[in-house]
Amino acid sequence: MSLPYRIVAAGESALIVEFEERIDPAINARAIACADAIQAASVAGVRDVVPTYRSVAIYFDPLRTDHGTLAAELERAAARPLTPASAAGVAVRIPVCYGGELGPDLAGVAAFAGVPESDVVRIHASSTYRVFMLGFVPGFAYLGIVDRRIAMPRRASPRVRVPTGSVGIAGVQTGVYSADTPGGWQLIGRTPMKPFDPSRAEPFLMKAGDGVQFYPIDRGEYDRWA
Repeated sequence: MSLPYRIVAAGESALIVEFEERIDPAINARAIACADAIQAASVAGVRDVVPTYRSVAIYFDPLRTDHGTLAAELERAAARPLTPASAAGVAVRIPVCYGGELGPDLAGVAAFAGVPESDVVRIHASSTYRVFMLGFVPGFAYLGIVDRRIAMPRRASPRVRVPTGSVGIAGVQTGVYSADTPGGWQLIGRTPMKPFDPSRAEPFLMKAGDGVQFYPIDRGEYDRWA
């Protein structure tokens, strides 16, 4: 599958490969595959390669990088057809205790959807979400696509502190807070798993391209995990 793209400069030390501007699993798979190909090319002076929902940023040292070589690698990576293998990722299962003090916005999401809270839990936990990108803070994964019935917009006023492990909804996105930070997403539950733990052999629970499945647990099980 070939998708349209363009390569643009972002200053003297960065190039960006841009695909179509929308949230779409196929476009995101292309961006991640492109980033992987650029990393594998090991062009001298490339400092970092960062995939997003629909683009890839390549940061490089202009004094060490041959611009023509890098541009040629970007062209090859961006134009390469997407294979079924590159669109698939690891499935990560995450337990969530929904509602109560751990999910203070569950009732609001249920009211938005016009369904009981139990239906919000069922709908949220019945999908396999794609990790479109990581950002904001280490380990925070932007997941989608949330069922339109429960895709409530973010809060008008963000909270000053959202606890680590909180599971939220913001429109068609869902995610797990990986640190205690401010945040405006609708909080429907919390997981005892840590999205980011530098003491683990693999600090990041999720990476771009993975699939994520949430499943409900009760408060007793949450406390035992925690």
